[in-house]
Parts: sequence; structure tokens; C-alpha cells
Amino acid sequence: MRTPTRLIVAIGLFLSGPAAAQDWQATERVEPYTVQGSTGLEIYRSIGERGPKLGIARVIAHTGFKLTWTRKYERQGDACVITVNKPKLIITYTLPKLKSKLSEPLKSRWDTFIAGVTAHEKIHGDFIKDMVKQIEAMSVGMTVENDPNCQKIRPQLQARLGELSDAQRARSRDFDKVELSDGGNVHQLILQLVDPR
Repeated sequence: MRTPTRLIVAIGLFLSGPAAAQDWQATERVEPYTVQGSTGLEIYRSIGERGPKLGIARVIAHTGFKLTWTRKYERQGDACVITVNKPKLIITYTLPKLKSKLSEPLKSRWDTFIAGVTAHEKIHGDFIKDMVKQIEAMSVGMTVENDPNCQKIRPQLQARLGELSDAQRARSRDFDKVELSDGGNVHQLILQLVDPR
């Protein structure tokens, strides 16, 4: 995407993990990084210099997560069954925080920009939560016959988790493709911050 400065806009995702049900909630937190400037272009350049790194490029914002599980495998006859698979999901949104005091109309433009970027990241967070719920739904009650020592079930579970993780990443990439394309929502937010007309 071509933008007023050569900052590559990307909203990142980390590898996803399992599960979710009715008795858990994701913990969501914001990790701010400081930017400054007295014009929209200066602020945007500051984002380009200080934003989180994703690969070799710096990005405006990033959604990452840490996922761990409390999982119980039980032998039932000659089969192995997953009877508990409870996730602990922490989602971290890395977002710019403006240090400079702004006057109008730049303050309103910044407020619109950061609200839009935050909303974009929250959708990535929703995708992650959806994936965890799908993993939990498919894994609790998962049964592998002829597996009394619960050895065969683990690679089968991991293969299915990989499929759901891949699907979540593809969903996020498709969303970003639309949002970050010329004329897309995030692209418009940048243009309105940097070069309002």
C-alpha cells in the first residue's frame, strides 16, 4: 500500500492457540507506545519510527496473544477422551499513544484516527476469541479409540488445532487486505490524519 510516508501499515497476528467455552473470558490489555508531533504528518512519521516491529517493518498497531490450556485426558475403556479443555487467553493490543497536546481541528482528526485503529484491532481480537471457542468446541469430548495411554490423541488434536489456527490467520489476512488497501478503512484513516481535504 502506498501511503504519504513509506510506513507499511500492517496489523499483525501471532500464532493462535486453542479453546473457549461459557465459563471463561479473555483478558484484554493495551500496551501503548508514545508518539508525538504537531501536524498529522509529523505524528504519522513518529508512528513509523516508533511503532511495533512486525517482521522487518514497523506497523501502526498490532494484536498479539498468549494462549495456554488446562486440559484433562481421561481413559474410558480402551479409548482416550478429552474431558476438560479450558483456555486462558490474554490478548494484547499495541497502539500509539499521543504525547503531544493538540488543538482543533488536528485533535479531532487524531481522535478519529486512534478510534478507528483501535476498532480495527478489536476485530482481530474477536477473530482470536472465535478461534479459541472453535477449538474448545471441537476438542472437549474428542475421543480416540484404542488409545488407553492417551498417546494417539495428542497428535490428532495438534493437527486439528493447526487447521483452526491457519483458518484464523487467513481470516485476519483477508480482513487486512480490505482494510489496508487503497481506499480501505485504515488507509482512509491515515489520509484523513495526514492530508485532510
